Amino acid sequence: MSNNIIEAQSIEDRCCIANTGCKFDGNLHDVVGECIFVDKVYDSVTFNLQGLQPASKVPFGTLPASKCGPKSRIVRVLDIRARKFFNPSNINDPKNLSITPKTTLSGAQFVTDEKGCPVTVPGPAGILQYLIFTDTSECDEIGEGTPIFGSQEITIRGAVLVEIDVEFIDGSGHIHVATLKGKVPVNQVLTNFFELCMPSVFEGAFLPQFTEFCNALFLARLATQSIQRDIQFNPVTGEVFVNLIVALCLTCEKKIKVPVQLCVLSTGFCEQVPRVRPICGDEFPPLFPPQVNEPFVNQDC
Repeated sequence: MSNNIIEAQSIEDRCCIANTGCKFDGNLHDVVGECIFVDKVYDSVTFNLQGLQPASKVPFGTLPASKCGPKSRIVRVLDIRARKFFNPSNINDPKNLSITPKTTLSGAQFVTDEKGCPVTVPGPAGILQYLIFTDTSECDEIGEGTPIFGSQEITIRGAVLVEIDVEFIDGSGHIHVATLKGKVPVNQVLTNFFELCMPSVFEGAFLPQFTEFCNALFLARLATQSIQRDIQFNPVTGEVFVNLIVALCLTCEKKIKVPVQLCVLSTGFCEQVPRVRPICGDEFPPLFPPQVNEPFVNQDC
């Protein structure tokens, strides 16, 4: 068996380090020019938006029944954490947090088909990119872009998973720490306005593409910052209900992109060291074909 077997990660390691397969020994003679066909970001704008989601009497499970009793009580909140909820077993779960932008353009329009449906092309990670059009001839004459404007409604729906670390005293006076979990429903609409610079629609083989994506961060706190007012605790059953305020911190980016060709300097191609199996030995097919452009053809002559 080959000695190029990658050592297995220790089972005691909880985290990992990625390996891209890119290596460079510092020899500049290995640097060559390559032509790649990619999408260029012609213009982009980023926004930070925020909103508040109040939630009352959210169920947070129960404290251990064996440690509760008539005299038990919650005395301290140690930490509150919040993150978006996602069910990997059902992508259509209505509780999955979704961020849906709805954009209206002014000074340009989305290209549609005969049924009035916007024409889209796939982008990175499958993100849909919308073709846009406007008469750019006036700004084309002076070699500049054409400004377009837009308004947007961003709908945030689903649930936020909140974890609360609490300290409670049982009926015998002993102090315990427990983590409670609950789901806070979210239904918010945030609005914003933007301006983008659009390249020519006539001086290229492709129409410009408009794309947008968002990510959300959540911060949770007790509604009035009081354990007595915001946490309802049944000492007999251990049931806990909490009043919360969840801050929605949103970052959205909008881009106008055009396909371009770039000449880049390359130190070589990514190549992972395979894990060799005993049956086939070193006889395995390649994943990518050999290069046939001049620098790589000549080096073998």
